[in-house]
Order: sequence, then structure tokens, then C-alpha cells
Amino acid sequence: MSSSESTSQTTGEAARRERRRSNSLLLALAVGFLVFGAATGALYYALRPDTLRIAVGPPGSDDEKVVQAMADAFGSESRAVRLSPIKTEGAAESLALLGAGKADLAVGRGDLDMPAEAQAVAVVRKNFVVLWAPSGLAGKNFAGKNSKRKPAPKIKEVADLAGRHVGVIGRTAANAALLRVVLSSSGVAADKVAITHFGTDNIEELARDASLDAFMAVGPLDSKITSDAVAATARTRGEPKFLAIETSEAIALKHPRYESEEIPPSVFNADPAWPEDKVETVSVSHLIVAKKTLSETTVAAFFRQLFAVRQAIARQVPGAAHITKPDLEKDTELPVHRGAAAVIDGNERTFLDRYGDYFWFGLLLLSGIGSAVAWLRRYLNRDEREENTSHRKRILAMVSSARTADSNQELLSLQREADAIIRETLECYDDGAIEEEELAAFGLVLELLSNAIAERRAALQRANFETVRGAATAPRG
Repeated sequence: MSSSESTSQTTGEAARRERRRSNSLLLALAVGFLVFGAATGALYYALRPDTLRIAVGPPGSDDEKVVQAMADAFGSESRAVRLSPIKTEGAAESLALLGAGKADLAVGRGDLDMPAEAQAVAVVRKNFVVLWAPSGLAGKNFAGKNSKRKPAPKIKEVADLAGRHVGVIGRTAANAALLRVVLSSSGVAADKVAITHFGTDNIEELARDASLDAFMAVGPLDSKITSDAVAATARTRGEPKFLAIETSEAIALKHPRYESEEIPPSVFNADPAWPEDKVETVSVSHLIVAKKTLSETTVAAFFRQLFAVRQAIARQVPGAAHITKPDLEKDTELPVHRGAAAVIDGNERTFLDRYGDYFWFGLLLLSGIGSAVAWLRRYLNRDEREENTSHRKRILAMVSSARTADSNQELLSLQREADAIIRETLECYDDGAIEEEELAAFGLVLELLSNAIAERRAALQRANFETVRGAATAPRG
């Protein structure tokens, strides 16, 4: 082999080694970026707060104020769940947005049409049905000037509403539907009772309407709207007679969305007591609802946060004090979401229960990535492995050359060539281009070459020695 060929070969080998190092570096960087990206993504996904869209309305209502206070409280601290309120014209629109997938949560009455698979998360408040009739014109004495006997009301019970005219506070159709359920259960044909709706800002107009025989309000017992309506009708039409819904238990049995309740005495006024005694009635809950498909973990986190801040927001918005947990014992028409139920029952799944499958999947994914990296590494180093194979074949050929070498100079050339091959092979091994098994196979043929060179060198030395000794012992002429 000429010096120019040797130099060219050395330069080519150096270039290949440089390419091999570059490929190994790029592979290491690619794997590093992949692992870093996966870890960063997993950390971001695990720590980022979930933002839930909650539909509530109408604007300015107690529900809207409570939800806005909840959103502010959730956002003021580092919490797992944030709220993004969506203002609507009312509960019906809020539930429609939930059904259309444009909201994650919605605030609505339990007797409205619910979206498919809707489930209760929390009770915002209980709305009680309050029915009352006036006793007569205020200040008018029906029994004589000096008589203290109160005028007898024309309507004493729900059955007396047949053929009458009822003023209903609130323009939602749900109130009229609820009144029809009450009338039907009391044996009164709903079409025999006229109904007129009044807005919550038309209380005085309702009280002055002489055509109305009775009044109905649906709301919390501490509702200012109901209290003002009772007081307004008492000023213009005389003291109220509260009508008991004696069939409340039957209504609750037939319609699980309603509950049988009692109005305690003196809840609307103390002196005189309105009502004088407890009054049987029905209630319907205002709920925060979510679809069944909403994550159990997310709902559980929202539920915990809600009751953690309830007392704090109740100081800002009194209506928040009515928020309660749904009753798991009652057989209601709307089931409780499994996330809220798990917190209430204390059966919430642990971290490993929730994410154990993800850990196993992560391990399998890492194993797959490792296998892919190993394959890619072998693919990138295929040239080096082929070169190592050719080196082994070259050494085997050198073994034959060593055994037939005619001089020590030839053996020395073979040894130098072997040294160069050894140096390059070790560099490949250090760079990870060849495996330990391949290095072991290379060592076997290298040992074979070393033995062949040693044996041939010994044979040449013996031949030289015998030649010299024969020349020394030859007779001189």
C-alpha cells in the first residue's frame, strides 16, 4: 500500500468517524428534546387549572351574582378549577347552552327540560311555592265600625281557585306549569284558572290589580321579592290567607323533581304573623348541573372548591348561603354527578387510582421510545458495523499472510496495519457504533493474528539462527 493511498484511507476514516460522532450527537439531542418535551407537556397538563364555562342568567339576578362571586373567589387563588361565566337571558337558555356543548356547567331550575345526561352537582337554593289570597280591601270593616273580627277570605284552600284569577310573580313559564301541577293534584282543572304573569319589578302593579283573586310566588323563604309582594297585597287588599298545598307529598311522589316542604310561621312578618301557622307546600331546587361526560376529577375539584369558598362569598352575596350539597339518599329525577357524589361519600379516587393507567402507558411508551432509539442508532451506525465486519475479514486474511511471511519486515507491516485497525475499532466502540458482542468477536480474530505473527517471527528467528550456525561450522578450503 503506497503512502498516498494510506493517507487517503486515513482521511476517509477520520471523516467517517466525524460523521459518526455528529450522528450520535444529533440522536442524543433528539432524544433529549423528546424526553424534555414529553415531561414539560405532562407537567403542564397536570398543573394547569381547568377553566369551566358556566351559563347563568338573567343578568343582575341572584344566581348571576352568586356565580360571579364564585368565579372571583376561584380566580383569586391558585386553584385547580377556574370559572368563566356566560350570561344568558334565563335558566332555560343556560340549560340549552349546556345541551349544545357551549357550556360545561349551567344554573337552572330542576323542573325545566334538562339536556340529555344532565346531572346535579350542587343545590344553589330551594324555591318554595307560596300561594295566598287577600282577605278583603285594606281598612274596610265588613262586620261593623267597632268590630275587631277579621273579614273572612273568599278563598280558603287551593280547591277554591276554580274559576278564579291568579297573579304569578315571574314571567318564566315554569311557574305557570308548577301552578297547573298544584291545581291538578287538588282536583282543579287547570283551564278553569286564569293566570297573569308579573315581572319581579311589577309588584305594586300586581297588588293594585283588583281582578286578581290570589297570588303565587316561587323563591327562597327569605326572598325579598316574595316578602315585598305579600306586604304590598296586604296594604291594598287586606291580610293574606296562605293556602296550604295538602297534596304536596303526592306531588313529590308523582313528580320527583318537586319536594314536599313546610313554610314556617312568621317567616314573612312577625306582627302580625304571616303565616300564623306552618303551611304545607312544595319546593323545586335551583341547581348547578353538568353533563355526565364531564370529568369526575374536574367535578370533584369544583365541588370541593365551591364549599371551601361558600362562607366567604356568602358575606358578599347573601344568596350564596343557600348553596347545599345534593341529597344522595333521595330518589330524585336528576341523578347526582359521580364526581360530586364521590366527595360527599368520601369515596373519591386516589391519585394512583386516577392516573395509574397513565403511568403504565407512560412506561410502555418509554419502552417503545427506547426500542425505537436503539433501532435508529443501529441504523445510523450500519456503515460502521459493515466496516467492522470488513476489518475482521481483513485480519483473517492477514493471518494467512503472517504465516507465509518471508521476513520480519513483512510481519512488522502487518502489525502496524493491525494497530491502525485496533485504534479505529476502539474509537467506534467508544462512540457506540459497535456493541460489546461485536468487539468480543473482533478480539478473537485479533488474538488469532497475534499468535500467527508470534509463531512466524519465532520460525524466522530459528531459520536465521540455523543459517548463521551452519555458516560458522562449514569447513574452510
